[in-house]
Amino acid sequence: MEFKSILDQPHKRPILIAGPCSAETEEQILATAHGLKNMKVDYFRAGIWKPRTRPGSFEGSGRPALKWLKKVKEETGMKVTTEVANSKHVFEAIKHGIDAVWIGARTTVNPFAVQEIADALAGTEIPVMIKNPINPDLSLWIGAIERIYKAGIDRIAVIHRGFSYHGESKFRNVPHWQIPIELKRKFPTLEIICDNSHICGERSMLHEVAQIAMDLNFDGLMTEVHPTPDEAWSDAKQQIQPGTFKQLVDNLVYRDPSTDNVEFLETIDQLRSQIDEVDSELLNLLSKRMKLAESIGRYKKRNNIAILQADRWNEILEKTQAVGITKGLSPEFIRTFLRAVHQESINHQEDIMNEVETKAH
Repeated sequence: MEFKSILDQPHKRPILIAGPCSAETEEQILATAHGLKNMKVDYFRAGIWKPRTRPGSFEGSGRPALKWLKKVKEETGMKVTTEVANSKHVFEAIKHGIDAVWIGARTTVNPFAVQEIADALAGTEIPVMIKNPINPDLSLWIGAIERIYKAGIDRIAVIHRGFSYHGESKFRNVPHWQIPIELKRKFPTLEIICDNSHICGERSMLHEVAQIAMDLNFDGLMTEVHPTPDEAWSDAKQQIQPGTFKQLVDNLVYRDPSTDNVEFLETIDQLRSQIDEVDSELLNLLSKRMKLAESIGRYKKRNNIAILQADRWNEILEKTQAVGITKGLSPEFIRTFLRAVHQESINHQEDIMNEVETKAH
């Protein structure tokens, strides 16, 4: 699949998408838009239909708010975008001159809903942005992209808004940066927008996450902006005022994706060669470890002992995390790495346990 930019001027970086979580009132929408109109915002965003987790929460102003977005275009010249979750939303958005639409995380998880939207979009040239599904499932994300692409839409971007996580985290939605990185590896022409608001869930980390996205060569940002964030009807903690958004954008450092500097290229090649050597050593060591795990598996099998030894696993996890910290490795990395190694060891031992022994005749 080859994708075109969601902008009329391709290769602009960063793409800036900003506006309130929800369109609450005409006054609130216009106040936000006028606060952003001189900041080179590419799309003014506002949620018209809001799929809330529980009933009774504010679920958007619906169809009447589309007229407010039309007024934003007339008064500021900014393009506008909103979320669509079904074919009716698509038809209403197009009828009211919405310039781009996005598919939310709760919709991306449902292939039936995505296909309904794709069918409604067929024959149009409206840019479409697709948020990652709630759960960290790259195939599901790619499936949504493919459905929209097969409808004849090639002006597609994706929005990385993080993933749900059971457990403690400083993020509202854990970034799992490796997932959008892998998506970019598979589809180099696909623009990736970082929704730092939904990743963070609160204001203090917005700049930190936006900078990580820029360091990773993401194409842009989607940030929730509200004239009076603390009074917002939805997601108040993660929204910021227009002036704060300007400071965030102005303080970002933008990295060059590549360079022709010979010294840099030679140095980076030398360092990468050293990394390749270390990676080769790591693979050899991991192979050696798995052979030891297989030997343990055979011994357990002869003695009819279960594969999982919880006390031993806890001991390895705690000891290795402590040592890892002294070597500059984060506990999160150590846990992730060890769990993968442990699972592979279990798989090898499971194969040993289920081997069919052949008797000599």
